[in-house]
Amino acid sequence: MRRRRKVSSANVSPATRARYAKRRQNRLARVDNDLTDEQWYDLMEAWGGCAYCGGEGAALQRDCIQPVSRGGRYTLDNVVPACASCNASKCNSEVTTWMRRHRLDESDFLVRWAETMQVLRAASDGSPG
Repeated sequence: MRRRRKVSSANVSPATRARYAKRRQNRLARVDNDLTDEQWYDLMEAWGGCAYCGGEGAALQRDCIQPVSRGGRYTLDNVVPACASCNASKCNSEVTTWMRRHRLDESDFLVRWAETMQVLRAASDGSPG
């Protein structure tokens, strides 16, 4: 198994950035990413801000709970809205480990995520929530 070393983004050449971008593009092309725009808007409305820090007012980005680099996909169950700061900070970390490191309430996040998913799945199935 090849060992990867962490590289500071300031020291990365354009060729290396392009290579990483191509790898990510290939990973995304190999999996079923089925998050629709409607589901994304429902997620943003349900969370009402950043899923991690609760920040409101900033532009929200799609963040995969399980990162794409670790096999995650852009699906209703794996995406939450995140502010740019949380999304960049989390990078490809496992969500609960990252939350502990940043002293965010992981149990509150997990409970809220489960409740939100239950409501959104029920709405997409047409069954009462």
